[in-house]
Amino acid sequence: MKKTISEIRKEGICALRKALGPVDMARFIQSYESGSGDYTKERYEWPHDDTEALNQRLLERENQRKKV
Repeated sequence: MKKTISEIRKEGICALRKALGPVDMARFIQSYESGSGDYTKERYEWPHDDTEALNQRLLERENQRKKV
């Protein structure tokens, strides 16, 4: 009897959980999640700060995290 895609997925998840454990199974599955959007188009819409401005923003963000 031919299995449905749902049955195959369920068996695959069970096999991964058994082989990897729940945490590594989740990490493995996440590694196959595809993003969304159009990188080729959107990369031109990103801000083009110079290196010094970017470094300053990163330092400010790090300092904010340390305060929390």
